[in-house]
Amino acid sequence: MAEIIYTDGYNKRAGKFLKKHPDILGQYEKTLRLLEANPLHPSLKLHKLQGRLSDLHSVSINITYRISILFIFEHDQIGPVDIGTHDEVNY
Repeated sequence: MAEIIYTDGYNKRAGKFLKKHPDILGQYEKTLRLLEANPLHPSLKLHKLQGRLSDLHSVSINITYRISILFIFEHDQIGPVDIGTHDEVNY
C-alpha cells in the first residue's frame, strides 16, 4: 500500500479544479483510494509521461480528467502534482 503525500500547491490546484467540476468529486475520491491501495490497478491507466514531464506519471480519473503524480519508490510514496484535462496536466 502506498502513501499519498499532498503538498499545499497540489491541494490548492485540486480545490480550484473541484470547485469547477463538483460532479466528479466521487470519481476523484475513488481514484485516490485506488491509487493508495494499488497504484498498478488497470482502471487507473497509469503511464509514464514523456518530454519535460518525464519524471512524472499520470493516472486517469475518467476519460477526460487525470492526475499527474510523482512516485517516490524508496518510501512507497506518491505525490500528486497536478489535476485537469490531458492538455492542462501535460503543459
